[in-house]
Amino acid sequence: MLNHGGGIQQAALTFGLPPKKWLDLSTGINPIGWSIPHIPADKWLRLPEDEDGLLQSASAYYGSENILPVAGSQAAIQVLSRLTEKFRVAVLSPTYSEHAHSWGFIGKKHKKPFYSTPPSHQVEQVTLRELEKKIELYDAVVVVNPNNPTGKIISKEKLFEWRKRQAVADKAFGGERWLIVDEAFMDSTPQLSMIGETGKPGLIVLRSLGKFFGLAGARVGFVFGWPELLDSMRQLLGPWQISGPSRHVAKNCLNDTAWHVETRSQLEEKQKQLHNMLSKYNLTPIGGTTLFKWVKVSRSKELFNKFAQHGILVRRFSDPGGIRFGLPGDKDQWQRLESTLKSISK
Repeated sequence: MLNHGGGIQQAALTFGLPPKKWLDLSTGINPIGWSIPHIPADKWLRLPEDEDGLLQSASAYYGSENILPVAGSQAAIQVLSRLTEKFRVAVLSPTYSEHAHSWGFIGKKHKKPFYSTPPSHQVEQVTLRELEKKIELYDAVVVVNPNNPTGKIISKEKLFEWRKRQAVADKAFGGERWLIVDEAFMDSTPQLSMIGETGKPGLIVLRSLGKFFGLAGARVGFVFGWPELLDSMRQLLGPWQISGPSRHVAKNCLNDTAWHVETRSQLEEKQKQLHNMLSKYNLTPIGGTTLFKWVKVSRSKELFNKFAQHGILVRRFSDPGGIRFGLPGDKDQWQRLESTLKSISK
């Protein structure tokens, strides 16, 4: 299993500090997420129902009816590679590691295979320059937008251009090329989303309630695509992908438009505060989103350990070397981060 931040229990064991003493800045999850309301008892007692209004709320929030609810966008990432065989896949990198892992892992041989006839995909992790040169050669292209961990954004105009090039290649070589856009961190900038363009074959967009809404534990995500693709995923995933309580929470948070507006404004201010604080102590971010900042450092392991010794868990990357800082949640946490930064800088 890959590391994605979090893991306070393991950090406590490794560094000898009780879990309650830790400040977790490693996940990029909104620390002031949407407040959970009372959950009616029947949501626990009955099987989840598709006619509970969640689809309507999600369609209104995202602006598309071409939608399939799933147990977090991670569920979609893992099942996409099982919908086809022998794809040549390009993953724009560095990025969220589960994409390349899922497309590559599923074709590997195991002593006890998970699948009787596992598909065999060829996966390449490519730079932007490499992708631009030969996008037509790939059956599927995966883009995380905004990117995690760098925060880099690929414009809608560029994504439209890629889709046109894929369409030309489809006609020339046959087949159906996919552009998969993972928008897990897009909620703060919805005007940049590609969801409104879904519905026709080839474009797949993934979204999640885990980051912006701060509801990672609810495991709610959505796939946007064309009807045949969504139906295939629905059949493969099976019924009751999302629990009744999670569906109830998801529907209500998607309907809370006042909270959406206020939170976007708050996160914009807090990301500036984090950028300025890190820069003050010679850790100037070179990228990020409203939920995290990305600092490029060569000795990322050493810096990670220094923060851990102060009970602050950050997200470390080795290729390229860097540290991702999430947002502190309250005044005490901001003060603790600054105190640690000051101590480390000395």
